[in-house]
Amino acid sequence: MDNIEDQKEILTPEGGEQDVRRIPGRDLYEWVHSLAAAVLIIVIMFTFFVRMMGVQGPSMRQTLQDGDRLFVLNSHLVREYRQGDIVIARKQSFSDDPIVKRIIAVEGQTIDIDFSVGAVYVDGVELEEDYINDLTYTFEGTQFPLTVPEGSVFLMGDNRNMSTDSREPRIGTVDKRYLIGKVIFLAFPGPDSVTDKREFGRIGVINKR
Repeated sequence: MDNIEDQKEILTPEGGEQDVRRIPGRDLYEWVHSLAAAVLIIVIMFTFFVRMMGVQGPSMRQTLQDGDRLFVLNSHLVREYRQGDIVIARKQSFSDDPIVKRIIAVEGQTIDIDFSVGAVYVDGVELEEDYINDLTYTFEGTQFPLTVPEGSVFLMGDNRNMSTDSREPRIGTVDKRYLIGKVIFLAFPGPDSVTDKREFGRIGVINKR
C-alpha cells in the first residue's frame, strides 16, 4: 500500500489565515505618491485651465476689493465673452500690468454715455447697472457714441469715477486677444475699503449675470 503524506493547514493562533506584514516605509511611500499626484493635478489645472490673480486698486469696488484673490478661467477655454462678464485684460499699449474690468459692450454694439446724468446706453437702451459704485460722470477722452469693432470689447470698472478703462483713449476698445480670461470665483477676500475687515461671505462665484 502506498504511503499517503498528510497535508496540514497552517493556521495562526486564532485559527485564521497568517497575517501579511506591512513592508517598512510603505505608508510613507504611498503618502508621498498621493501628494505628488495631487501637486501634479494642481499644476496642470493652473497651467491650462485656471489661474489665480489678485485685484490691485479700487476700480471695481464694490464688486471687488483691493486685495481680492480671484480664480480666472483661461481665455482659450472661454467659448464666448458676453456683456456683463468680469475679465482680466492686458493692454500692452497702455500698461504691462493686467487690469480687471467689466465688459459693457461687445463687437457690433454701440455704446453712448451721457456724462451729465451718468447714464450708459448700449444700442440705445440705458443699462440697469446695479453693480456700479456710482453713476458714470467722468469723461476720459473717448468720443461717444462708439461702435465696438469686430473682435473687440468695451470695458469699464464698476467704480466708474475711479477707473481707467475704455473711456481712456490710450486703452479704448480692447481686442479679445488681449483678454487673459474671465473671472469665475472669488477665492479670498481683500480687506473692505471702509471697515478694513475681510468679508468671507463674499467668497463664491463672480460672474452670475
